[in-house]
Amino acid sequence: MKSFLFLSVLLPVGGFTLSSWAQEPIQVIEPVSITNAAKVELGKKLFFDPRLSKSGIISCNSCHNLASSGTDNLPVSIGHGWAEGPINSPTVFNAGYNLAQFWDGRAADLKEQAAGPIVAEKEMASSHDIVVKTLAAIPQYQAEFLAVYGRGNINIDKVTDAIAAFETTLVTPNSDFDLWLKGDRDALSAKQVRGYQTFKEIGCIACHNGPAVGGNSYQKMGVVKPYITSNSSLGRYQVTARAGDKHVFKVPTLRNIELTAPYFHDGAVWELGEAVNVMAQIQLGKTLTAQQSSDIVAFLKTLTGERPQIVLPQLPPSPDMMLKASDELALADE
Repeated sequence: MKSFLFLSVLLPVGGFTLSSWAQEPIQVIEPVSITNAAKVELGKKLFFDPRLSKSGIISCNSCHNLASSGTDNLPVSIGHGWAEGPINSPTVFNAGYNLAQFWDGRAADLKEQAAGPIVAEKEMASSHDIVVKTLAAIPQYQAEFLAVYGRGNINIDKVTDAIAAFETTLVTPNSDFDLWLKGDRDALSAKQVRGYQTFKEIGCIACHNGPAVGGNSYQKMGVVKPYITSNSSLGRYQVTARAGDKHVFKVPTLRNIELTAPYFHDGAVWELGEAVNVMAQIQLGKTLTAQQSSDIVAFLKTLTGERPQIVLPQLPPSPDMMLKASDELALADE
């Protein structure tokens, strides 16, 4: 793993200039600019609508809870029939910055990702055809899809496009670190700046960089030392079938990291300080002092931004005939 050195590493605490900020390997998260409010609002309704699932009780928000950290804060998610998912649910906040979606990167973008959980047996356990028929039978959804997409039937492409449009708005700007990057020297304490310098000097920045402080590369989990886990996921290997991709995962974002425990793809670690120490050992071959670990954690907490203020949508009601059909399906499953 490469270790990058930047000019700012060499500067003393409090000695940063505007030019050095411009050279930082982490960039500011900017507030989102919405260009199609109707599509975003439709996507929000679909994100919160449990009728996209077979049971009628699981929505996108079930595993990516916007009231907390954009995730469910569980080691693995709970899906249809109380089935435990195979992997930790990543946060949806700032997910638009990722080079791909899912831990193994099997979805190219948010739109493709939105289609996956709908049909996954351990998640929403439905089908695209059923979801489309369900939405098409709801008059209000018919009107909203027509207003956003024009003539033509509702289809899964439009459904996932709308969900992705909403998810793209889920950014968390104005963290203390963003303010510091913009020139507010008082936004961080000396300990937090020292933690950032240590974060860069020991090599964490090689993988955790860019606006999302991660999410823009794939790396092996256990570069220097093996990572011991009972989780069965083989990462990118499941997508590429290349032996060298075993245990290679998309690097997670560190934005809002203090809120997204448990950590790693297996959700095995709950304490942020422990996660920092484990990563330093298995990825960099370094054993941190208590001071170094504490400083890095202090820095990581400055990455917590402003969560978007989400007004819960009023979901359109199902017609009486659909409610009856739903009851019959429920009885058939018993």
